[in-house]
Amino acid sequence: MPRQITLKHVATKAGVRPETVSKVINGKAQVSPETEARIRQAIRELGYRPNLTARSLRTRQSRMIGYSWRPVPADQFNPILDKFLQSMVEAAGHVGYHILPFPCPPDRAQVEAYQEMVDTNRVDGFILSSTNVDDQRIAYLQKIQFPFVAFGRANEDWDFPYIDVDGTAGLRAATEHLLSLGHRRIAVIAWPEDSHTGALRFQGYREAMVAADLPIDPAWITRGQHSAAFGRSAAAGLLNLPSSRCPTAIVALSDLMAIGAMNAIQDRGLEVGRDVAVIGFDDVPMAQYLRPPLTTLRQPVWEIGQRVIAMLLQLLNGKPLTERHILIAPELIRRASSGEPGAEATA
Repeated sequence: MPRQITLKHVATKAGVRPETVSKVINGKAQVSPETEARIRQAIRELGYRPNLTARSLRTRQSRMIGYSWRPVPADQFNPILDKFLQSMVEAAGHVGYHILPFPCPPDRAQVEAYQEMVDTNRVDGFILSSTNVDDQRIAYLQKIQFPFVAFGRANEDWDFPYIDVDGTAGLRAATEHLLSLGHRRIAVIAWPEDSHTGALRFQGYREAMVAADLPIDPAWITRGQHSAAFGRSAAAGLLNLPSSRCPTAIVALSDLMAIGAMNAIQDRGLEVGRDVAVIGFDDVPMAQYLRPPLTTLRQPVWEIGQRVIAMLLQLLNGKPLTERHILIAPELIRRASSGEPGAEATA
């Protein structure tokens, strides 16, 4: 029978005290990065696994973090949230926590799902994503003062901890990039008006056009669901406009919609980047392999996943957050789809 690896074994191998190992696992230690790396290396080499059941009984903690998202249709995908989840799983695992994922439909049943998790002590806290204005999940968790951190914002007057990508700054940068290339008729493929994230991104497009003193033709604004199919149909409609109003550039609120727009442009025998420029948002893995490669806005999703876990652990450990509201600007990745000469390589 193999021996049971204990904290003492890890401490001996790492050259520290068992108490230090315990604090590192629980996210409470203030040690140098080198010491923490040495401890984690010892944990991996020895195959140490904390006894979470016994610890849960002692501390009344589940060592589980609930994470829900709004399901997407079977014919769609969301690589951004997939990467976000992978990042959180890694960050939580480093400190002895696990992620408990569960889908949450966009109706009142979502609050019931959270309430059941809280009432049965199945999780110590939550990470939220796909947030929106008047988000019932946020309102409920605020009311009962249960620990959570969100990837996304909601009502401006709601004070809760979040990290979000500055979509307004992103679309402003994308539109300004197109303006710098000489485009004046720039269309936008947007999400429905009830999308808070979509509204913030659209605001950046509008700000850039207003700053350039350019009128926005209402026909250049198309709204619909986050899908390549809608991006394709929306772009087809834009290309049907009279030549004097037909856009020479399109900025989409997601890469998936931008890919659909590229297909519509190519359906007409036109060349993306030369005849009509296209910019997306997300920098999904396939974006750089498209023909032409897609100019897009890169979200630092992996970093955000790491940081939301760190913020939640601070709350769970009773420590005040130095920052409660964090906005991170996306990076414009210039490729050939926006038509910039020599832009095949990323910026």
